[in-house]
Amino acid sequence: MATPRKSTLRGRLIAAKRKVREYAMVARALADTSHPVLVQIVPMRFCNLSCTYCNEFDKTSPPVPLDEMNRRIDALGRLGTAMVGISGGEPLTHPDLDDIIGRIRHRGAIAGMITNGYLLNEERILRLNRAGLDHMQISIDNLEPDKVSKKSLKVLDKKLQLLAEHAEFHVNINSVVGGGFKDPHDALIIGYRALELGFESTIGIIHDGDGQLKPLKEDEAKVYYAMTHRKKTNYSQFDKFQEAIVAGRPNNWRCRAGSRYLYICEDGLVHYCSQQRGFPGTPLAEYTHEDVKREFLTAKSCAPNCTIGCVHRTSYIDHWRAPQKRMVAPGCGKAQELIKIQPLVK
Repeated sequence: MATPRKSTLRGRLIAAKRKVREYAMVARALADTSHPVLVQIVPMRFCNLSCTYCNEFDKTSPPVPLDEMNRRIDALGRLGTAMVGISGGEPLTHPDLDDIIGRIRHRGAIAGMITNGYLLNEERILRLNRAGLDHMQISIDNLEPDKVSKKSLKVLDKKLQLLAEHAEFHVNINSVVGGGFKDPHDALIIGYRALELGFESTIGIIHDGDGQLKPLKEDEAKVYYAMTHRKKTNYSQFDKFQEAIVAGRPNNWRCRAGSRYLYICEDGLVHYCSQQRGFPGTPLAEYTHEDVKREFLTAKSCAPNCTIGCVHRTSYIDHWRAPQKRMVAPGCGKAQELIKIQPLVK
C-alpha cells in the first residue's frame, strides 16, 4: 500500500524557502568561481553495514569530536562554501550529528546528508527537521538483502514511509546498477516506489572493484534507460554524462574537484573526491582561496573515466568557461601536469 508524502502548509513553506536558497546558491556560483559549491565532509568513517562494493567505511574509527567538526565547518564557511553534504561511513552513528547540521546552517550553507537509512525512526526524523537538514539521500541497492549489500527495499520501506509522513527536508532515493548486483531490475522497482511515496528518484552506476569505468551489461543498460525515461528529475540534464558511462566511453569535461567540489575525510584533509584520496591531501585549516583558484584551472587526468556524478554535477556550473591547463606543482620550478591520478583500489 502506497503512503504518499504528506503535504502541509509548513512543509510547503519550508520547501519554498529552501528553493529560494538554492537559486541564490546557483546565482552566486555563476557570478563568482572562487568558492566551493559543494563539499562532502566525513564525521564518521565507521558504518553499521558492510557493503562489499564500498571502500568508504571501517568498523573501528571513533567519531570526529564535535569541537573539531565545528572548526572544520567554520573553515568551510571562511572559504564561502555554499552546500555541505555529510557522508561517511554512516553519519547517523555520530552522537552529535544534529549539532553538526546546525553548525552548517549557522554558517549559511545548505545542509545535506547521505545515509543508509537503517537508523531512522520517527523521533530521529523529527530531530533532523529541528536541526535544519535540507536534503537527504538514501541509496537502496536491491529488493532483498544479499552478500553484496544489506541496503534493501524490504528492510527500508518502513523507513521510507516514516520519511513520507514526517520529513520536512527533501528526500532523494538513489538506486544503482553495475558493480555485481544480482538483479538490475531491482533498481527499477525501487525507483517507482520512491516516486510513489513522493520522493525524487535517481539512478547511479557503480564502478567495479578496482575503480575502473566499464560498460554496463545489456540487461543493466536496459534498466538504466528505463529509469531515466520514466520521469524527468532535477538531474536529467546530466544524462549524457551517465550515458557515456553506460557505454564505457570517456567523458570530455572540466573537473573542478579541489575547487568547486571538495571531499574532506575524517582526518580533516582536502581530497579531490572519495576515490582520489591523497590529492591534494592538504589540511582543511590550511586550504585557502588560492588553492581553490589553482584547482579550478587544473586538469585532472582521471576526469575522462570518472564515474562520480556529484563531482560532475557540481563542475557543470562552470562547463562553459575557464578552459583548464597544466599547472606548476607546488615546489616545482617548471610547468608540468600537477598529478597523474590512478583509480583508488579498495
